[in-house]
Amino acid sequence: MKKLIKIVVATVLLFITPFAIAQAEGTFRDCPDCPEMVSIPAGSFIMGSSPEEAGRSGNEGPSHQVSVGPFSMGRYEVTVGEFRQFVQETQYKTDAERNAGIFKGCKAWDVSDGTFQWRAERRWDNTGFTQTERQPVVCVSWNDANAYAGWLSHKTGKAYRLPSEAEWEYTARGKTSTSRYWGNSPSASCLYANVADATVGPGNLAWKNRNDCEDEYFFTAPVGSYLPNAFGLYDMIGNAFEWTADSFHDDYNGAPTDGSAWQGNNGQRVFRGGSWNSEPRSARAAARDSAGPSFRISSVGFRLASSFHPE
Repeated sequence: MKKLIKIVVATVLLFITPFAIAQAEGTFRDCPDCPEMVSIPAGSFIMGSSPEEAGRSGNEGPSHQVSVGPFSMGRYEVTVGEFRQFVQETQYKTDAERNAGIFKGCKAWDVSDGTFQWRAERRWDNTGFTQTERQPVVCVSWNDANAYAGWLSHKTGKAYRLPSEAEWEYTARGKTSTSRYWGNSPSASCLYANVADATVGPGNLAWKNRNDCEDEYFFTAPVGSYLPNAFGLYDMIGNAFEWTADSFHDDYNGAPTDGSAWQGNNGQRVFRGGSWNSEPRSARAAARDSAGPSFRISSVGFRLASSFHPE
């Protein structure tokens, strides 16, 4: 089964060239080095999960209908190379570099002990594992993500921002109502997502709670390495968790139904989507997690949204 999955992935991706992706209808860039964006049509969906969904947490309910207006979403997670351009142009120092809060550096996984720990030397360009310019940037906080969005807004004259949690789930579902945009089975994850799987890591390390497949990436993968969803978005599940604009609430009682960001509860901010180390219960469209705005870890990055919608 694992060998078959690898063959199918390789065959499909052979025909999804970067040129073809760049020329896809409904995509655009506001500058040559800007993240590629996808125009997302308005629509309605059921946000959250039902009590019957495998892996569900109580904070995913009650499920409710949300209507989302048209907007634009990043085709990929913001990459190391894109974030590097921001840093070089502004001399920005991330929260990891400034040791914001009570911890130093970034909470990072390390081969020496196989755990996530706060490590003073870790930051977005020194995560403890190999990151090319096309890997998703991680070890960035909610504050850092907003700083990047603000810089890009000023640079282009367009209003870039983090997506609301509702916008994120709407696009992550990719016009489906299943727990993942490819269906309900985590065993098919390696066609669509970089998650914790049977791939063996450095020192023959292996994930205990894993998806029953093999994608050959133990850490992050270059963005766009897997199949997209129906909106043409890549890595909406897996590779890196993604910050959203919302404050965290314990459940959806009283949540807005117009797709806007839900603010005002506390300082915790929501991140979604699972990452390279996510077990099946975390790699679902409805799964939610949160942390403070200066929190940073080597499994969390972000992608951008924009309220403008080219006709």
